[in-house]
Amino acid sequence: MDHEHEHKQSGDEHDHDYENHSGHHTEMARDFIRRFWVSVALSIPVIALSPMIQSFLGMEGAFAFSGDIYVSFALSSVVFFYGGWPFLSGLFKELKEKQPGMMTLIAIAITVAYIYSGLVVFVVEGQIFFWELVTLVDIMLIGHYIEMKSVMSASKSLEELAKLMPSEAHLLQEDGATKDVALDELEEGDQVLIKPGEKIPADGVVIKGKSSVNESLMTGESKPVNKGAEDDVIGGSLNGEGSLTIEINRTGKDSFLSQVIDLVKQAQDSKSRTQDLANRAAFWLTIVALSAGFITFFVWSFLTSEDFVFALERTVTVMVIACPHALGLAVPLVVAVSTNLAAQNGFLIRDRSAFEGARNLGAVIFDKTGTLTKGVFEVTDVVNYTDEYDDERLLQLAASLEQSSEHPIAQGIVEASDDLIEAEDFNSITGKGIEGTVQDLSVKVVSPGYLEEQQIDQPDDQYQELSEQGKTVVFVLIDDQLHGAIALGDTIREDSKAAIDQLHEMGLQCIILTGDNKQTAAYVAEELGLDEYFAEVLPDEKADKVKEVQQRGLKVAMTGDGVNDAPALASADVGIAIGAGSDVAVETGDIILTQSNPKDVSALIALAKATYKKMVQNLFWATGYNAIAIPLAAGVLFSYGIVLNPAVGAGLMSLSTVVVAVNARFLKLNR
Repeated sequence: MDHEHEHKQSGDEHDHDYENHSGHHTEMARDFIRRFWVSVALSIPVIALSPMIQSFLGMEGAFAFSGDIYVSFALSSVVFFYGGWPFLSGLFKELKEKQPGMMTLIAIAITVAYIYSGLVVFVVEGQIFFWELVTLVDIMLIGHYIEMKSVMSASKSLEELAKLMPSEAHLLQEDGATKDVALDELEEGDQVLIKPGEKIPADGVVIKGKSSVNESLMTGESKPVNKGAEDDVIGGSLNGEGSLTIEINRTGKDSFLSQVIDLVKQAQDSKSRTQDLANRAAFWLTIVALSAGFITFFVWSFLTSEDFVFALERTVTVMVIACPHALGLAVPLVVAVSTNLAAQNGFLIRDRSAFEGARNLGAVIFDKTGTLTKGVFEVTDVVNYTDEYDDERLLQLAASLEQSSEHPIAQGIVEASDDLIEAEDFNSITGKGIEGTVQDLSVKVVSPGYLEEQQIDQPDDQYQELSEQGKTVVFVLIDDQLHGAIALGDTIREDSKAAIDQLHEMGLQCIILTGDNKQTAAYVAEELGLDEYFAEVLPDEKADKVKEVQQRGLKVAMTGDGVNDAPALASADVGIAIGAGSDVAVETGDIILTQSNPKDVSALIALAKATYKKMVQNLFWATGYNAIAIPLAAGVLFSYGIVLNPAVGAGLMSLSTVVVAVNARFLKLNR
């Protein structure tokens, strides 16, 4: 079985629950909006036929006709059973799980309103609550729909991991010829040819050829790694300028990529979900509503001279008013505004609970390559050992020669010079550098190993200093005389220092986590003022390092862009993926930063804090009036002739809904 098929099968196996979860949410969203439109259509005549609404509009009797109350009952029945079904079924689910929340509160309110109004139609005298019933169902349906649309679909990280593998491999035949085969035909021990620029189809060991291999997406190592005989290669990594022949030694679940898939799956499975803020508010409102309703009925039935019908009407009024319409919109509206605001600023929120949890972060762990650094080789230093050629001329000669090479280091040197000259007699010095003729000058760009081999002295102090900064140093020889050195490195992003400073001001610890060597990590950590660094960390160890920081009692955000970061992103309390990175990192992250700007991390956390604050404000406006409305509805001031009319209660509910909607629009992102 080939890698692609096996990974896809593994992906199907691992991701089956996620696909079901995603499809379930999509179908639920469609179901809510379908029920909403049907309910709205039926609600319009119910509202028009309501005596309370007609009286409020000064149009008493305008739409009245014989039997109109039965029409209202029939239409309200459809809205109650069809539109209210998600809440009625949700009631049983929440009670079964012993976690009463929003569904319980809504279900109790609409059930009490429906049953009591039905009794008024057929049995007792009193006020009907049909219009409150239908509008409550309508608003709650659209509120839940908004909420679901704001939550991103389930993770596709496993599927994205499988896409890293090529579709075919060049299988070597016994006669030396190659045959293109699908990956499912490859077996352990097969020999395959990888041409320049191609992806390596499977884990294996090099048996012939030399090349540099870009493993940055797999291991986090920013430098292309030179590969020769007996060196291991990883399936999914990118071959450089040379051809390689490898012997496959790992397939299927034993492969590096499959192990990463398993790590991502395990980390995602272990991530807990925080309870929704509105549900917690709904839980307490349910307790308040039931308690207030019971006390109201008991007091008016047994401690006063009022009749049963009056006691029942007071009780129903309390129960209906206790379920505020605005509560269904308080959080979803903020979420919708926040999600839209985030998207406008390049933040794509995939997991709302993780985003909300960002307000409580204690530490931010950054991947180095492509996150705090640019992820590409650039010339950082030109060292001149003689006065014969200036820095610009040295760089021009080296770049003119390097333009004939495909090596990433060569491309970095070429990018640094704007005035290239055609080189002649280009030749590769195996494993040591290149040579050629530029304007009749014999030019060599070589590694430190070449100088040692040729016993050419070079200033150790400067070279050592650059090497300790994690930079790659090549030397320029002109007519066999050492004239200078060029240092290249994965340069730190301009905004990285400002980002770290902003996070420190917010009281967060900043840590770097990288597969690079200790010298490089230490240099970056010192330059940026980081609190700590973890270097030479393998992919499976990255998730462990995240857990290590979590065990200190800190909520942790992980920011990264590579496949090697995927398990760590999934393990963190908040996974922040750099959108310009690999697809798998994007699909594993809870939040995606499309601009690859480290400062967006601090802006994102600030938005999370502002969003939560706005949610709390909205919940206050949505439920605060209950402190006044419920006692008045219960009749505590009845002896003074003050009883809350359901119409006044409805007006308060409408006002709170407007306040909630307006308040949500005031959410802003301060960058």
